[in-house]
Amino acid sequence: MTTTSSTTTTEKWVLVATILASSMAFIDSSALDVAASSLQTDLNISATELLWVINSYTLMLAALILIGGSLGDHYGRKRVFMIGISVFAAASLVCGLAESVGLLIAARTVQGIGGALMVPGSLAILSASFSPERRGMAIGTWSTFSTLTTLMGPVLGGWLAEQGLWRVVFFINLPLAAFTLFVLATRVPESRDSTAAKQLDLPGALLVTLGLAGITYGFTEAPGLGFGHPRILFTLGGGILALLAFVYVEMHSAHPMVPLKLFKSRTFSGTNALTLLLYAALGGLPFFFLLNLQKVQEYPADVAALTFLPLGILLAIMSRRMGRLVDQVGARLLLTVGPALAGVGFFLFALPGITSRPDTW
Repeated sequence: MTTTSSTTTTEKWVLVATILASSMAFIDSSALDVAASSLQTDLNISATELLWVINSYTLMLAALILIGGSLGDHYGRKRVFMIGISVFAAASLVCGLAESVGLLIAARTVQGIGGALMVPGSLAILSASFSPERRGMAIGTWSTFSTLTTLMGPVLGGWLAEQGLWRVVFFINLPLAAFTLFVLATRVPESRDSTAAKQLDLPGALLVTLGLAGITYGFTEAPGLGFGHPRILFTLGGGILALLAFVYVEMHSAHPMVPLKLFKSRTFSGTNALTLLLYAALGGLPFFFLLNLQKVQEYPADVAALTFLPLGILLAIMSRRMGRLVDQVGARLLLTVGPALAGVGFFLFALPGITSRPDTW
C-alpha cells in the first residue's frame, strides 16, 4: 500500500514538472507569435530580422533535438532536462533585457539549445515514470495542461503587446523555471535508457546537426534571397548531403543515435511521417496568421489573439479524453480523423480572405 501510494505521489510530481517545463516553451512561443508585431516596432527591425528572432530558436531546436534525446538516455533524463531548463531560463532573461536585434537573436539561439535539451526529456520522463496502462492517461493530462498554457500564451501576448510589454513574455519563464527545477530536484527520480549504447554516436550527432541546421537555415533565408541564390543552394545542398551521410553512418555504426531498424516498423515509420506532416502544417499557422491579422487586416494584438480561443478551448477539453480513448481503441482511428478535421479547419480559415474591417467572428 505504501509503495503504491509513493508511486502515485511520484507520478503526480512528474506530471507537475513536465507540464511546467512544457508550459515555458509553449507560452514563450505562442505569446511571442502575437507580440512579434510590437517587438518589431519597438526595436525597429525588418521583417527578415523578425523572422530570425522567431527562427533562431527553431533552428537550434531542430538541429540539436536528437542529440538532446540521446544525451538524456545516456547521462540521465532528469539531469539533462534540468540543464535544458536552466539554459532556457538564462537565455530568456537575456532576451527580455536585449536592446538590439543581434543580442536578441543570439539569446534566442541559446534558448533553442536549452529547448533541445528540455523538449525530448518531457515525454521521455513521462513514459519512463508511468506504466503502459496509465501512460495514455498521463500523456493526455500533459496534453490538456500544455494546451491550456498554449491557449494562455496568445491572450497574454496580445495583452502585453497592447501595453508595450513584450519583454515580459520572456521574463515569465523565470519563476516557472525556478519552481520546476525545485520539483525536479526534490520529487522526481532519475531515469535513463538501460539499453542505450555506452558510447555516444559523435559522427552521427555532428552530421545530423549540420544537416538539420543547413536545411532550416536555407528555408528561412530562401524567401528573401530566392532559391537560386548561391548561399541557399549551398546550405540546402549541404544539409541534404549531411543527412544522407548521417543515414550512411547510422547504417554502419556499432552504436547508432537512430537505429535504422526502427523504420522497418510500419507503425513507427507511419506515425513519425504523420507527425512530421501534421506539425509542419500546424507549426507555421500561429505566426503567419496572427501577423496577417495585425499587419494586413489591422486587428489589435489582443483581439487577434482571441481568434485562437476556440481552438485552445476544444483542445483543452478533448486532450485528456482522447488520451484515455487511445488506451481503449488504439491510435489509428484518432490519427486518421484528427488530421482530416485539422485540414477542414485550415480550409475554412482560407475562406474569409481580407476583410474590409476587423471581423473576429
